[in-house]
Amino acid sequence: MNNGTTRARRGRRRGLAALGSAIALALLGGGAAAVPALAAEPASDVAGQTFVIGTDTTFAPFEMTDTSGELVGIDMDLIRAVADDQGFTVDIKPQGFDAAVQALQVDQVDAVIAGMSITDERKKTFDFSSAYFQSGVQMAVSEDSDVQSLEDLQGQKVAVKTGTEGASYAQSIANEYGFELLTLTETTDTYEAVKSGQAEALVDDYPVLGYSIQQGNELRTIGDRQEGAPYGIAVNKGQNAELLSAINTGLGNIAENGTYDEILERYLGDNAPKASDIVAPSTFATDAPQTGEHFVIGTDSTYAPFEFTGEDGEVVGIDMDLLRGIAANQGFTVEIKRLGFDAAVQALQAGQVDAVIAGMTITDEREKVFDFTEPYFDTGVQLGVLEDSDIASYDDLEGQTVAVKTGTQGQTFAESVKDEYGFDVLVSTDTTDMVDAVKAGQAVGYFEDYPVLAYGIAQGSGFKLVGDKEVGGQYGAAVNKGENAEFIELFNAGLANAKASGFYDEVVNTYLGTGEDEAAEASPNIFTVISTYWPQLLDGLKWTVLATLVAVVAAFILGIAFGFARISRLAPLRWIATAYVYVFRGTPILIQAFFIYFALPAMTGIKFDSFTAGALTLSLNAGAYMTEIVRSGIQAVDPGQAEASRSLGLGYWTTMRKVVLPQAFKIMISSFVNQGIITLKDTSLLSVISLAELTFVSKQIIASTYLSAQVLTVVAIIYFTLITLLTLLANRLERKFNA
Repeated sequence: MNNGTTRARRGRRRGLAALGSAIALALLGGGAAAVPALAAEPASDVAGQTFVIGTDTTFAPFEMTDTSGELVGIDMDLIRAVADDQGFTVDIKPQGFDAAVQALQVDQVDAVIAGMSITDERKKTFDFSSAYFQSGVQMAVSEDSDVQSLEDLQGQKVAVKTGTEGASYAQSIANEYGFELLTLTETTDTYEAVKSGQAEALVDDYPVLGYSIQQGNELRTIGDRQEGAPYGIAVNKGQNAELLSAINTGLGNIAENGTYDEILERYLGDNAPKASDIVAPSTFATDAPQTGEHFVIGTDSTYAPFEFTGEDGEVVGIDMDLLRGIAANQGFTVEIKRLGFDAAVQALQAGQVDAVIAGMTITDEREKVFDFTEPYFDTGVQLGVLEDSDIASYDDLEGQTVAVKTGTQGQTFAESVKDEYGFDVLVSTDTTDMVDAVKAGQAVGYFEDYPVLAYGIAQGSGFKLVGDKEVGGQYGAAVNKGENAEFIELFNAGLANAKASGFYDEVVNTYLGTGEDEAAEASPNIFTVISTYWPQLLDGLKWTVLATLVAVVAAFILGIAFGFARISRLAPLRWIATAYVYVFRGTPILIQAFFIYFALPAMTGIKFDSFTAGALTLSLNAGAYMTEIVRSGIQAVDPGQAEASRSLGLGYWTTMRKVVLPQAFKIMISSFVNQGIITLKDTSLLSVISLAELTFVSKQIIASTYLSAQVLTVVAIIYFTLITLLTLLANRLERKFNA
């Protein structure tokens, strides 16, 4: 723990490698071969360090105290063997399961190994090592019990340990078999409850139960063994990635050299699972030596399941998981930029990003401009309509409007058949825009790649599929023609490894799986949206307010400077100021944003991040309007005031400072605040250059939830509240200065 802060910082930098490591050692039950594990490479980054490890105290055979008082068991022997293999030391803290987990959350320990099941819920809070044991739960009763099956438990009590897989299993079948749960805090308490007659049966992990019976506890099992979640070693989310990487590598090493088998046989005997059933040498190593290559990758932002924003605000999806895994496999690093499809392609052409991966179909036309990687996904186009729609086939589209997304295979297909079936095409820039167009009645359906449609239906989008899947194209990652051949080569090599090792299938199945008919529950309650996504909304609000403040201050300075230039006696100053006003008032702010973010870097080589480009765009645009506010405010002051001041012997600038400007400021104050309000609303337009302000964030949330009405309502309320506060401020300032 002495170096915990330093390790946490380094862990964040190495989080990508740990993510790939955690996926690569997925464990399968039933003696099946697992997804290949890590290659046996030493993790020198943690050599010589000491880590504090929290654990349970009464969970034999995984952790228990022997006759000499030393903590032993499968978990203890495994973590010590891994530590020896990787050159670090461990300080074991026996605390009990709940206490160990709490200690981890408050940073009193670096990691927890305690027969801890890897679950989706826990993965929201913790990062897990590769799975090191495939568990399962089973029920047991006393040897002399009359209970022969689960049906005999009606009206009885079943003891479980809180927070375990066994407790979850018992809870799931309690109503079916009519028994009650007796929830206890320690494994030993559940066994004592059965012995003392407080419970008729208990549920425990099968190796723990088997070890207990082997040690002479007078119990027998009933019912079939239920396969549970695999065990993993946990660290806090985003922390101690170096430790996690070392653990994964060490597990792979001890599996290969036989130490793993020896440990399990020591506690489970001849029936112990073998390393070959759990881990295997990797063909998709995710701790490859770093090549030093770093690539900036542009992507779409609302194209689930290929790229979208998860509940934690991170961009996830098939494309993202594949890219990160391949990067870890090939030893390069990536920086992801969420831009939207069109903006990502423009950023690539302008040299703002090195490559684009965004569900981009490989076409002959695009191959004239871009070089593509090997295809990583075969797609196809299908029509989606609302569940209660009367559209049953393409023939029913005559006279209707169908939405498509610009630049996609769906648009190409729709354009090719629209005359045949007599429908019009409505072109949108985002998948969410197409969905909203159909829900709003502007279109009767939309053409989209089938996995995107299927994912949306699974998320509760309220749509259904019409017609057969049309033959589509293949997705590939793109680079500019003749550039970044290194990325193409590394990506292709990593993709081949991913497919050979099973990593590719694991990623795709994570998002598409086999349960496309099972729609996810999507609550229409806006309070649910707020409670779930408030961190992302607050982050978007932060960038909205920050961009507005920077722009208003800069625009005020520009307005003063160019406002005086507009009324200057020097003709060149008037010409420059007039040209500035005409250019920025005479062109749309979207064009200005695209020019500054994409065109200017291509012309000058000067690159801006999205916030700088967005703030600069707002500043220059608002500054042009502020210039006119200043000019008109000064000219609105009675000229006699200046003449009288000059007649008293005051100079030009003294007259301006002492006489004209105080009066002009009273005239301008309301317009200044109104321009600030306009600037605040204009920030929403900057989502096109991936500035993660409020509107951009709302699109990410809608893309992953399809709750457009609820999310937009929340965002509208936030904007309304901000603008109302600014309006009240303007009214108060106006009353104060005009009093």
